[in-house]
Amino acid sequence: MSTDRPAGDTPPGQEAAPGTAEARTPEGAQAADPGAPASEAPAAAPPAGRTTAAALAAAVRAVESGERSAASFFTQAPRPARPAAATKAAPAPAGPAPQGGPAGPPPEPATVHRAAAPAGPSAPPVAAPGAAAPTTAPLPAPAPGLDGVRQVLRAGGAPETLAERTAELLGERAAEVLREDPWQLLGVPGVRPEQADGFARALLGAAAGPGDERRGQALVGWLLEQAAVAGHSALEAGALRSALAQRQVPDPDEALQIAIAEGAVLVFQDAIEEPGRARPATDEDEEERPVRILLGLDRWAMAEESVADGLARLLNTFEPVPDSDAPDTGSGTPDAESGAVDAGSDSDADSADADERAETAGPSSEAGDAPAPAPVRPSAAAWEAAAAAAPSPSAAELIRAAAHSGLVAHTGAEAARAEPAALIAAARALGLRAFGAAHSENGRRRLAADLAALAPEAGPEAGSAGVGAAAVTVAGLLAGQEGPGRDADGALALDLLVVLDAPQLDLETAALLVESLTDGTRLVLSGDPGVLWSAGPGRLFADVLAARFCPQVASRTPDFGPIGELVSGIGIGELSQVEAPGKEVVIVPVRDAGEAVHRAVQLVADSVPRALGVPPEDTQVITVGHGGAAGTRALNAALKERLNPGPGRFGGFDPGDRVAYAPAPGRTLPGTVTGADAAGLQLDCAGTAVVVPRERVGGAVRHGWALTAHQAAGMRWPAAVVVVPGDAAGGLTRAWAYTAFSRGERHLSVVQGADQALARAIAEVPVKERTTRLRTLLGQQSVPSAEDAQE
Repeated sequence: MSTDRPAGDTPPGQEAAPGTAEARTPEGAQAADPGAPASEAPAAAPPAGRTTAAALAAAVRAVESGERSAASFFTQAPRPARPAAATKAAPAPAGPAPQGGPAGPPPEPATVHRAAAPAGPSAPPVAAPGAAAPTTAPLPAPAPGLDGVRQVLRAGGAPETLAERTAELLGERAAEVLREDPWQLLGVPGVRPEQADGFARALLGAAAGPGDERRGQALVGWLLEQAAVAGHSALEAGALRSALAQRQVPDPDEALQIAIAEGAVLVFQDAIEEPGRARPATDEDEEERPVRILLGLDRWAMAEESVADGLARLLNTFEPVPDSDAPDTGSGTPDAESGAVDAGSDSDADSADADERAETAGPSSEAGDAPAPAPVRPSAAAWEAAAAAAPSPSAAELIRAAAHSGLVAHTGAEAARAEPAALIAAARALGLRAFGAAHSENGRRRLAADLAALAPEAGPEAGSAGVGAAAVTVAGLLAGQEGPGRDADGALALDLLVVLDAPQLDLETAALLVESLTDGTRLVLSGDPGVLWSAGPGRLFADVLAARFCPQVASRTPDFGPIGELVSGIGIGELSQVEAPGKEVVIVPVRDAGEAVHRAVQLVADSVPRALGVPPEDTQVITVGHGGAAGTRALNAALKERLNPGPGRFGGFDPGDRVAYAPAPGRTLPGTVTGADAAGLQLDCAGTAVVVPRERVGGAVRHGWALTAHQAAGMRWPAAVVVVPGDAAGGLTRAWAYTAFSRGERHLSVVQGADQALARAIAEVPVKERTTRLRTLLGQQSVPSAEDAQE
């Protein structure tokens, strides 16, 4: 069975969440130590813990069935006593996730137990041993260190290439732990349950049965990790029980009881809000509200709580701008009669001062390199003058919102990206350290172009202090390679940050980003709510919008032209024909997947260059998934044969190949192969030289003539060829079509093989729902009201 993972499309296990949210452990319960060594083997729950866990599971079922109130669950339910020897749940690999229930309207959770689940790097698949359960003699004591791990893997029929990752996961006693609990191998990314079962049978013989407690515990953690790959930060208890039953666990309830007792999972209560029903005014009303019980891993819970706490902090620590009568400490000089900012030489000098500050606080990877200038606080009159000079009404509205709030959500399509650019330019003119961060280098360059259009004399890449320096990538900003660097306290040295492509922010990246902002910093989250959510778990931007947690500015700037008209219709659930006199939109019907691949290659190599003058290197093919007869693998093979044939002498790649490089889960860097040597595969990624180590090439680099819509999100090309094969109808949604069809700037060709399935998906399937908790957590935060912020 294949364990292949899309590079840059779905995230494997990552490092622990960078959040600082406190672990809310119930009284009398012991929280897992996130720093505990992974080498400690999980111990079976003691009888007392089992009894408590059984009672807790029964209470969960009673709340789900409505036999008892939600409030009583947390005031009367027994709390599991975690055994001292219990350890963290092993992380699990990426792969297909079980279907959890829809996230639903805003719930209200409360944590009753917490434990951490570590992560590990990706690994090659395990070759499943034979299905027969052999009679095995007791294994000899394994050798110490890595040799012992190889010895145990060899005895179980697993590839010895897993040894290093297994040792990294399980620690110094990895061989002993693996021999005593073979299902711990399921924690190595790339290993699937059937492969871990075969490994266990080879080591334990007839003793390895589907009801083994160790197997149940490993599967609970694995299923929750798979749910995270599909975007869920937690799963409903019923969905997790069903998934365990599908994996032949004979008693899913018992497996969950043990997982709760050992702290491998967290239990949350989410109150379900019903349409038309007002929020409860009293605790008595709260008890009557329907609830759902969620189970999740500490890693995602900490990330969601960290984001919620951090966003609330930005709102609560924001200082209102000085009123019009106060002295203006920002750039420009208020006119004595009108209060307007003088746009003369004083303003220019102040702008130059701001640029000088930005230059002295240039990129730095070490905290403390950036100086701490005196805070600049433009007056209300200065902000109003900047808004009045904005290039559009929506940009003016955004500037006013950012002037009066520490957190703002801005929504709009491609043309609306000019509005956050106008805000950044206005804030820098007022003397603030303002930057914009995009999801990709492609997005960063488009932001730099928008900034250059507002200050054409500076040029898009005009030095470290020019407008080009104000456009960065999220990854580069956090790594200290781009942007202002960090101050003496480790916070990003800026006053205002605009994050574009906000729907692509996953929970852990968002947590790290928010925690890097000092008190009082303005944060603007900007993006198109119609595109696909992040490749990692969560739906941060959608949850912030749904919670109405902060001021929201909806752009009134539409995307013009045939492509804009088509995509706008998809956004409201309609797939309509559009007039395209300049061949901006072309529909190419096909009968089967083979014809779809043929026509896609023809469009890229011949039709689009001939009709529009767009070369193949500026045309991007987008399809539904990696597998299938018209997935990225099939399309890339055909495109390579036509555009850059070769033997693939560098790990399957040749110089000139277009590739998609995933330096981290959820990130895709388009590039071109330039060569290879002993150090690894050499790439040119948007002008930046990158060397991918040889051992990482197989898992981190794919051919990139064809991408999935998730990989393409946040980027645009002069032309896009979208392939919709008939066998991919089950993966189609409105969000997928909206994302894929909006990637072309000048031209869009749709190779249509799904017939009416595409129109039905756009009309009836908006998104693939995700179960998250952020919307509820935001609702629990205490933040100033809009009226308070204006006072």
